[in-house]
Amino acid sequence: MVKFAHLADCHLGGWRQEELQKLNFRSFQKIIERCIQENIDFMLISGDLFDSAYPPIEILKDSFSEFKKLHDAKIPVYLIAGSHDFSASGKTFLDVLEKAGFCKNVENWEVGEDGRIKLMPHMHEDIAIYGYPGRKSGMEIEDLRKVYFNEIHPFTIFMVHTTIKDVVGTIPMESIEKQKLPLANYYAMGHIHQRYKTQEANSHYVYPGPTFPNNFQELVDLNYGGFQLVEIIGGNLKTQNIQIPLKEVVCISIEIDDGLTATQKIISELDKFNLKDKIVLLRLKGVLTQGKTGDIHFNEIEEFVRKKEAYVFLRNISSVQVQDTGFETVSLPTEDVENVELKIIGEYSQKNPSNFTKHLPQLMTALSMEKNEDEKSFVFEDRLLSELKNILKLSEVL
Repeated sequence: MVKFAHLADCHLGGWRQEELQKLNFRSFQKIIERCIQENIDFMLISGDLFDSAYPPIEILKDSFSEFKKLHDAKIPVYLIAGSHDFSASGKTFLDVLEKAGFCKNVENWEVGEDGRIKLMPHMHEDIAIYGYPGRKSGMEIEDLRKVYFNEIHPFTIFMVHTTIKDVVGTIPMESIEKQKLPLANYYAMGHIHQRYKTQEANSHYVYPGPTFPNNFQELVDLNYGGFQLVEIIGGNLKTQNIQIPLKEVVCISIEIDDGLTATQKIISELDKFNLKDKIVLLRLKGVLTQGKTGDIHFNEIEEFVRKKEAYVFLRNISSVQVQDTGFETVSLPTEDVENVELKIIGEYSQKNPSNFTKHLPQLMTALSMEKNEDEKSFVFEDRLLSELKNILKLSEVL
C-alpha cells in the first residue's frame, strides 16, 4: 500500500488581516501534523504554496520550519509552481526550498522541433510523477494542449495547476478539456478553490480545495481548509478529503434600505448571535432609498463586534445599491456619451495610427465588464483576461 497527501493553493502570506493570516498558517501546520501522524509516503503540493513568488521573510521562516518537520520524518515533498508563486524569470523561493533539500520541483520538460512538449517524470519508487506549472491568466493552457508523456508506468501522477472545463461549466474563462491532458491515474490539480473529484475509467481528477479559504466568499462556501488523503491498494485507489476546522464561521446577511438608520439595525441584528471566538462575516444587501453607504458607521459596528469577543470581523457591501434619484442627467444636445467616446477614439486613432488603436472600442467595452454578484475574484479576472486576449488575438502568438 502507498499513501500520499495532495495539497494545493496554500497561499501562505495571502491574507491582509493578521488574524486570518495566522489561521491560514495554522491550518497548514495542522495538515503537516496530520500527514506525519498518517505516516504518508510522500506529499504533493499542486501550486500556490505561497501567495507570491517573493513572500515576506516571516512567512518563509515559518514555512521552512514546517518543511523541516516533514524532512525529519523522512517524507519527501513534490511540488510545482502555481499562478501566484510562478515567476516569468523562472526564479522563486520554491528554488530555495528545493536547494535546502526540503522538496523536489517536478517540473521537467523539453520542447521538440514540432512545438510539442515532452514531460519527463520524477520517479518515487515505481510511481511516475509528472508536473507542469501554472501561469498568470491561464497562460499555461495553450501549452497543456501540447504536452505528452513518452513512457508508460505502473502508476502515473500528473501534477498540474490549471482549470478544467468540467469545473467552470458555462462560465466564460480559460479552461482545458480534461481529455486533452496526457493519460494518468491521478491528476493532482490546483488553482480552483473548491473541493472537486471525478473519475473516468482508471483516471481520478482531484482538486483538494485550498488549505485555508482565501477570501470572504470562500469562507462562506468552504468554512475550513483541507487536503486530500490518497491510498493506493493493489490496483485500486481510495481518496478522501480531510477538512481542518479551526474557527466557526458565522455569516450574517442583513437587508437595509436606509443608510441613516442602518448602523443601529445592523448592531441590533448582530446582538442576536453568539460571536465569541468566531469568524464573523457580515453581508449587507438591499436598495438604499435614503442615505448612502458612507452614512453607515462601520467603526461602531466593528467596536460592537469586538465587545462580543469575535475572533475576526469581515464585511461585504457589494450587494448594496443606491436608488435612482430620478434627477435628469445633463445630456449633450446631439450626441450621446457613447458617440462622444467613439469620436474621441477616432480622432486619437487618426493622430496615432497603429494596429493597437483599431481594438480600442472593443477594449473599452471589455474593460467595462462588471464582476457578477458572488463571482469569485479569480473567476472574474480570468473571464476578463480571456476576453482581452480574444480581442487582441494573443492566443495566436502564445
